[in-house]
Amino acid sequence: MGFLSTDVFEYRLKGIRNMMNRKSLDAVVLFGPDSEFYTNWIVDVAVWERPVAVVVPKEGEIFAVLHSLSTNHFRFAIERGSSWLKDVEFYYEHQREGVRLYSGFHDHVADRLRSKGLAGARFGYDSSAPHMQKIITSLGSGQMAPVDDALRDLRLVKHPEEIKLMREAASISDWLQDRYRENIRPGRLMQELDLEMTRQAVEESARRFEGQNCEWRIYTLRGPHSASPHGNGAQTGARIEEGDGLVNIIIPRLNGVTIENERIWFCGRPSAEQEKAFNVALTANEAAIEAMRPGNPVCEIDLAARRVIEAAGYGENILHRTGHGVGMRGHEFPADTAFNTRLLQANEVYSAEPGIYIWGVGGFRIDDTVVVGDSPEVLTKAPKDLESQTIC
Repeated sequence: MGFLSTDVFEYRLKGIRNMMNRKSLDAVVLFGPDSEFYTNWIVDVAVWERPVAVVVPKEGEIFAVLHSLSTNHFRFAIERGSSWLKDVEFYYEHQREGVRLYSGFHDHVADRLRSKGLAGARFGYDSSAPHMQKIITSLGSGQMAPVDDALRDLRLVKHPEEIKLMREAASISDWLQDRYRENIRPGRLMQELDLEMTRQAVEESARRFEGQNCEWRIYTLRGPHSASPHGNGAQTGARIEEGDGLVNIIIPRLNGVTIENERIWFCGRPSAEQEKAFNVALTANEAAIEAMRPGNPVCEIDLAARRVIEAAGYGENILHRTGHGVGMRGHEFPADTAFNTRLLQANEVYSAEPGIYIWGVGGFRIDDTVVVGDSPEVLTKAPKDLESQTIC
């Protein structure tokens, strides 16, 4: 499929401009890395260190001020035709003739706004009030209003192209789950297993997505250490042991969209305690998926899973909400899914990952990426039944 098309850009642009009209804004200035949502250009700097400003005016073309480090990175995006952003000026860290310097970033952005007829305008902004205030001071006039919440809302309902890309990312993650089945064995170093899985993921993504952008985050938790949802903080030297339950985390980001795929694997037959917790986690995962229907409150996803876990006697072993929004990043808003009473909309995307964490035994978490619909679409299709997940 390749990179997202300009149809997606027009869809997103219409949304943000409708928001500007509702809030009486003349432009939105984006300082965060999530400016990628409106540029299709992957920010390649840490914005706290080398700030960027992407401006979406209510009328006219989007434009930006970027750091000179991004010069050729941006040029590559222009050459392959993936960037929706065209009008860019750069600032520099070293003096040379005719360039603007790092120390003048805010004046540079102000001059660009002035040249576009936006002096004295009302600006929405994301993430950085200090940047916006300094720009307005340089302009000599203007008003500012934070719009982070509104921008997050605009990312909830996915364009069909985004969902199509998510299906492709989910498909390759399912392929990688099968590779785990071939590679789990007693005595293997956990970090070496993760590196091998990453190697195979990179090779397969090169075959499927040559010339595109597929990034991976892959790691595995073993045995009692998996009772901490993100591991024990001292993984070096850990080896798989016979009888271990393993929770793996597979997160590909393909051309600007992300999915999550997590499974529980057993190295040898699980104990009765492990088997019981596994089956409860699976039933809770399926209950959460069934709740992902338009018109249900967001919090019903968490409630549906929690009812299952609590009824089985594991209520004290819940350490986190059942899931979160998924989109450009692995974790997206809403983050308050356990408390959010807003009604779900079709084509929102969530993780379904209820967890049970038993000290001394391990963690039991199955995670699928799901599109909200009258029949929820589970994008991650790797098997998750006990027989499939047991390696003897």
